[in-house]
Amino acid sequence: MTTHDTSSATDQQQPLRRRTRTAGSPHSGSPTRRSPRPEGRLPIIEQLRQQAARGDPATSGTSSATSGEDDSEWQTDARSGGEEADNEHETPKVQLLATQPMGQKWRNWWVRFVWTMVMVAAFLMILLAGHAWVILLVVVLQLAVFKEVIQIAHVPSKERKLPWFRLINWYFLTATNYYLYGESLLQHFAHLIPRVLLPFATHHRFISFMLYCVGIVGFVLNLKKGFYKFQFAQFAWTHMTLLLVVVQSHAIINNIFEGMIWFFLPASLVITNDVFAYVCGFFWGKTPLIKLSPKKTWEGFVGGAICTLIFGFVVSSFLIQIPYFICPVKDHLGVSFWSSPTCTPHPVFLPKTYTLPASLPIFAGAHIRLAPMQLHTLVFSLFASSIAPFGGFFASGVKRAFKIKDFGDTIPGHGGVTDRFDCQFIMGTFSFMYVTTFVGRLGAADVLQRILVLSANEQVRVFRQLAEMLVERGELHEDALEKCLEGLDVYGSAPLAGLK
Repeated sequence: MTTHDTSSATDQQQPLRRRTRTAGSPHSGSPTRRSPRPEGRLPIIEQLRQQAARGDPATSGTSSATSGEDDSEWQTDARSGGEEADNEHETPKVQLLATQPMGQKWRNWWVRFVWTMVMVAAFLMILLAGHAWVILLVVVLQLAVFKEVIQIAHVPSKERKLPWFRLINWYFLTATNYYLYGESLLQHFAHLIPRVLLPFATHHRFISFMLYCVGIVGFVLNLKKGFYKFQFAQFAWTHMTLLLVVVQSHAIINNIFEGMIWFFLPASLVITNDVFAYVCGFFWGKTPLIKLSPKKTWEGFVGGAICTLIFGFVVSSFLIQIPYFICPVKDHLGVSFWSSPTCTPHPVFLPKTYTLPASLPIFAGAHIRLAPMQLHTLVFSLFASSIAPFGGFFASGVKRAFKIKDFGDTIPGHGGVTDRFDCQFIMGTFSFMYVTTFVGRLGAADVLQRILVLSANEQVRVFRQLAEMLVERGELHEDALEKCLEGLDVYGSAPLAGLK
């Protein structure tokens, strides 16, 4: 046998040479010649050596073989493997709107424009129909977004072997909505709850928690060998969706209860920013903004922000004059734009005179008359144009991770419902936090909700102490207080006498 070079590289390749001898070749003293290898295919040892040199982890097939679980489909599914697509050399080039051919450019423009007008018209009709219809709209959109987001992580071949899998996802959604919407109803309509439903209202949080525990038990009982990793990945995905979609939509509904302006204004600011960012990018966009969303440009980002600031300041000055938008919902949901609701305006909607600081050389000492709401709107506009778009960028990152273009095709020219409303959730949550922190005040419904969970004797004690305060302030006659307490003694229990 011929002596070969003793270098490490040759030693490592020697087994491969013996394996690749052609059939029937004689053992001779001459070096063995390797048979040609089909192009694009490497022996497994060379593949592993190249992966080790690049620092790549083991392939899904290898890890699946060692783990004992059939999770390779979840790991290697074309939608879920997206890390390699994040590399620049594998990212497809995206043509900016301003540089697209005119025919394609205007064709996309008209499709998007027509469906934008349809959505705006439908939105305004529902908005004027009343608070109940707007809440129903938010719930429907929430369900549509939840379905789209959950759908992109589904693997049908796995789920066919897990008959209760999707049902558990929707059960968690139902339990979460029961808790969140129950909290909203108790906060705003506790004084209208029928007596037969009081036990459910009093123990609402405990009931909600037990419903969630039932979901956990059902999930654990549905675990199946060979699918553990897939099932827990889906469990985490479902809860992430509940947090980012359902919890934030609950904040939007609370904004509706506080007054339609707290829902309509933030939503319209996001829509305005999206429309004008698209228009400015369409005509002047040249500088890419972020790699996650290659069609977004700095020109569109800045142009949309300027238009949003102007729109918010002007529109808010009109909305604060319309009772339908500024009156909170406290007694019933049967209010519409045409029912002409009335209320005492919150101070934030009443104009005030402001004196400009002396540090301004030109306008020092000048007076301007504005409603505080107009100043708050500037904050909302800044958030809608600078932070809310990152909700869309977050959604773009999810789409890149799963290698999909859109979350769906429900809306022509726009994609799915999630593609259109991805920025609205973070904007609605910001509005809720901002209003409760800087604008909101504790109302009668909020106090009644807390009184509702007290015992009968504690409720009477609260009533007596409140009545005594009103008597001291001269807003309630003492004789009226005594008559009320006598009536409580007649219809109440014996311990009420001890409260006098």
